[in-house]
Amino acid sequence: MPRRTMIEAIRDAMDVSMARDERVIVFGEDVGFFGGVFRCTQGLQAKYGKSRCFDAPISESGIVGSAIGMAAYGLKPCVEVQFADYVYPAYDQIVSEAARLRYRSNGDFTCPIVVRMPTGGGIFGGQTHSQSPEALFTHVSGLKVVVPSNPHDAKGLLIAAIEDPDPVIFLEPKRLYNGPFDGHHERPVTPWSKHELGEVADGHYTVPLGKAVIRRPGAAVTVLAYGTMVYVAEAAAEETGIDAEIIDLRTLLPLDLETIVGSVKKTGRCVIVHEATLTSGYGAELSALVQENCFYHLEAPVARVAGWDTPYPHAQEWDYFPGPARLGRALVETMEA
Repeated sequence: MPRRTMIEAIRDAMDVSMARDERVIVFGEDVGFFGGVFRCTQGLQAKYGKSRCFDAPISESGIVGSAIGMAAYGLKPCVEVQFADYVYPAYDQIVSEAARLRYRSNGDFTCPIVVRMPTGGGIFGGQTHSQSPEALFTHVSGLKVVVPSNPHDAKGLLIAAIEDPDPVIFLEPKRLYNGPFDGHHERPVTPWSKHELGEVADGHYTVPLGKAVIRRPGAAVTVLAYGTMVYVAEAAAEETGIDAEIIDLRTLLPLDLETIVGSVKKTGRCVIVHEATLTSGYGAELSALVQENCFYHLEAPVARVAGWDTPYPHAQEWDYFPGPARLGRALVETMEA
């Protein structure tokens, strides 16, 4: 099976989708001739022409607003916001228009758009290029929110998102763009792990939205993670020797609560890790759901490990991130509780 980086897998997903369906169009800032700041769209304009892959003005609200109008009239736009930090001007369009179009039209219109965004840290971008805003979207009814952790899932989830009749927020962890992150390292000494490429099948396939996967079976404690934090969780389990069951959520909305509840009822303990800030982060919702559904099976309080509740300077990026040491301490404390 071919081995690809996440960038190549995402590009392949758009290529496959554009080849199968002429209604699929790709646009955003610098995605046409330049191929995107991370080169995720490289070559698509040359292959499909400027009418199906093109550059947009520097206006996130304009990009998403145009995509909503195109979707209402039968197209399937897959748009790129250059960094997740730039999405805020488009937030009103996403929340007030895209998420509500099906309901407001009584089903007469749907909004099959995908909004792709590089998210999280890894490039020393600090507070203006490294934010993780997933909780802002999981609060909104009518959206789907996806965060892949590896190339295979990235391609399958993106194709599924493009084919979905409703709006999908597709968050791409920057630290995973060129290969799975080596979670053992607290700082970028060797940024990419032993598996630089992932196995990604050629052609069309999908990974279902709303379905988590168990990355590491275990019996002692359940770790809920997504994106880059899946690898941090694996590293923490290995370094502490704790028999942790690691669940890669993949889709945050809709959430695969069945897999989570089944695991926590088995282990009796739960630790949640994410890169975003702690307060009102997505981990708070996960913690509440675990408590509501697994209270009588819990042997210890649900623990959360997350980023700081403050903007962070560029130079402190790797202290801000939850690493295996910080997560490891939480695992040990949870086991001892």
